[in-house]
Amino acid sequence: MSVYLLRRLIQAVGVVLAMSLIVFVGVFAIGDPVEILISPDADQMERERAIKALGLDLPLWQQYGIFLGKALQGDLGRSFVFNEPALTLIMQRMPATLELALAATFGAILIGLPLGLYAGLRPNSVGSKAIMAGSILGFSLPTFWVGLMLIMVFAVQLGWLPSTGRGETVTILGTRWSFFTMDGLAHMVMPALNLALFKISLVIRLTRAGVRETMLMDYVKFARAKGLSPFRVTFVHVFKNILIPVVTVTGLEFGSTIAFSVVTESIFAWPGMGKLIIDSINVLDRPVIVAYLMIIVLMFITINLIVDLTYSVLDPRVRLEGK
Repeated sequence: MSVYLLRRLIQAVGVVLAMSLIVFVGVFAIGDPVEILISPDADQMERERAIKALGLDLPLWQQYGIFLGKALQGDLGRSFVFNEPALTLIMQRMPATLELALAATFGAILIGLPLGLYAGLRPNSVGSKAIMAGSILGFSLPTFWVGLMLIMVFAVQLGWLPSTGRGETVTILGTRWSFFTMDGLAHMVMPALNLALFKISLVIRLTRAGVRETMLMDYVKFARAKGLSPFRVTFVHVFKNILIPVVTVTGLEFGSTIAFSVVTESIFAWPGMGKLIIDSINVLDRPVIVAYLMIIVLMFITINLIVDLTYSVLDPRVRLEGK
């Protein structure tokens, strides 16, 4: 296990370094923030002074070297717009995005697993066919359209749920959370559902495929021949063996939910990292953009490692030390 962890950490360092270079060069090429940040009425001397203050007068390789050196010390740069550390800005918005991603992921598991299990155990029933048809809709409908329809139906026409914002929050350990207030939960329902629709469909199809494949295995037939109850066969012999692909995809999708919650946060005015990155792109706030992308890379690496380690818990046959 220790050798595996060491190898994965070395790989992670290489990936982070490569991505930092790609991200930095890519962000540098998307435009000139001076044109947006500095008033058009400013004279040339003021412009040059501002450019020097922002460090934009240095060659690209030198800017990258300064960024990398500071990043190793935990400093991912200072926002051009807010004049605050980019990491601080992102960390202030991260709890909002994390709780939205957690709500969407848990919702996908709680809804998708039972539906997929039912569809796999009774593939020819009317209910199973309806579930699979619904999963196709979950894959096909665009997120922005679903979000707008949710607002129009449940907020505008029915008035059941608030349309935008995060709602009331409580501070726990210095961090604001809306999980623990009824108003916060009401504000979270629609954006979490909007994020979860694709993942519900994915979990349904993965679970159904896993059940259909596992039901044909010899050990399941043997368990039935021994006279075990259908409940025990399903939840002891079948369910545990279909969890590995579900855990893998769900773990990776959790990272995707965090990274690509931009559309949902913009539609529902959810004050998370996605909303921050959109605002930063609009004003070419390079330090915030680079810091956000680097944090997303680190999240994906961490989630991949956690998923790999979870394998050994779900199935001891999986050898982490394998070639």
